[in-house]
Amino acid sequence: MVALPGTFYWIAAFAIVAVLVNGAGIVTISRHREWAERSLPYLMCFAAGILITTPLIHALPHAVANNAAAGFTALTGFLFMYLSNQVIRHRTGEEPLAFGVTAAEGIGIHSLVDGVVYTVTFNISLLTGVLAGTGLVVHEFAEGVITYLVLLKGNVTERTAAMYAFVIAALTTPIGAFVAYPLVSRLGRSDLGLMLGFVSGVLIYVSAAHLLPEAQSYETDHSMLALLAGVGLALFIVFARSA
Repeated sequence: MVALPGTFYWIAAFAIVAVLVNGAGIVTISRHREWAERSLPYLMCFAAGILITTPLIHALPHAVANNAAAGFTALTGFLFMYLSNQVIRHRTGEEPLAFGVTAAEGIGIHSLVDGVVYTVTFNISLLTGVLAGTGLVVHEFAEGVITYLVLLKGNVTERTAAMYAFVIAALTTPIGAFVAYPLVSRLGRSDLGLMLGFVSGVLIYVSAAHLLPEAQSYETDHSMLALLAGVGLALFIVFARSA
């Protein structure tokens, strides 16, 4: 299958915006920590709303339509994220530096997978890419904040934490996207359906098992509204595009 015209430019644009938003999160938490921590749960809930709606309403049905086995790869994607997260937690020790390095390693892998998600979804369709990409871009702010805080817990200086957080959480996303593009752009619809199934599983895990539990660890009054706003935006985009 030949990639749609302009596909690479959409992927590149979202990947670059993801870097900028992630960097904005790092800068904000380093300079305005109180505001950033107060806003963090709302951003995570909003992103979770988009990312849980996208696979369930659009991406997974689209994947199954292209390949009936996509449900199995969706399960594989979910289990991949779950098991990799368990490995990271198991390897994380009580010693602060070990905690910081291992947690940052997990975030780096997660960000690399985000880049692959951009490539797969935009190769399926512009709508699928925009839906998944919007949720991922929003959650990049929170990811930058979390990576910075994790590294601080590893007893590194604020400047070092900011620099490493940008490399680990921000730059790995376009790397994942650009490395995956030459392979993904040559796949047929059936193979893309399998990959989109895998991506759907990843998005469901990121939203339901990562963003929401993290957001719930903060005491907030209106996080449910932020979640529903994310769900509403995703539904609006889907139905507006279908109309």
